[in-house]
Amino acid sequence: MSLKGRECIVTGGAGALGSAVAKALIGAGAKVMAIDHAQLPAEQPGIGNVDLSDPAKATAAIDKAVAEMGGLYALINIAGTFKWETVQDGSVATWDMLYSVNLKTAVSASKAALPHLLKKKSGRIVNIGAGAAAKAAKGMGAYAASKAGVARLTEALSEEVKNDGITVNAILPSTIDTTANRKDMPDADFAKWVKPEQIAALIAFLLSDDASAITGASIPISGRV
Repeated sequence: MSLKGRECIVTGGAGALGSAVAKALIGAGAKVMAIDHAQLPAEQPGIGNVDLSDPAKATAAIDKAVAEMGGLYALINIAGTFKWETVQDGSVATWDMLYSVNLKTAVSASKAALPHLLKKKSGRIVNIGAGAAAKAAKGMGAYAASKAGVARLTEALSEEVKNDGITVNAILPSTIDTTANRKDMPDADFAKWVKPEQIAALIAFLLSDDASAITGASIPISGRV
């Protein structure tokens, strides 16, 4: 699947999923710039130390990445985090934090990317939601609420730009097979989890011409969980 020369921004690009997505897109011929709150590895093209929940900082980083690549075809919103916490024993501040990191980053980055995509009358936005957004389990209320917000963002924005040649979709992973998740759940059957490379392949498809008719969708990718 060729994405030759297509300019892509991957937020959360320093993480396990973000780096896998960046690698897959580069392998498909795309130009890729990562944006992350953390410092990026020296060998990874992109911009580090960016608070994407701040609209002004998000706009500055996206504009800089677009200028360096010479345009923008796709924004992949991966920046996010997770915290398990019950309502009874947890903090209301956790709800604010997960809203900011999981939803507000996607809103700010999408808003910053839109002028560049609308200028070309084509492009893609892909958001990372979560399978848990459909029904919150114990300890996952704040996380599920923030990811449910990502689903509603996806639906609303897809309707907003569907006549402008831009598609907006969300991917809903189950547990992702990362080093951090293996450490947190050492007794789990890792073979049932979805691999970052499998999610990256789905994203690459959604960026392709073959997926031009798909917009406003929330697509589960659950492995065997």
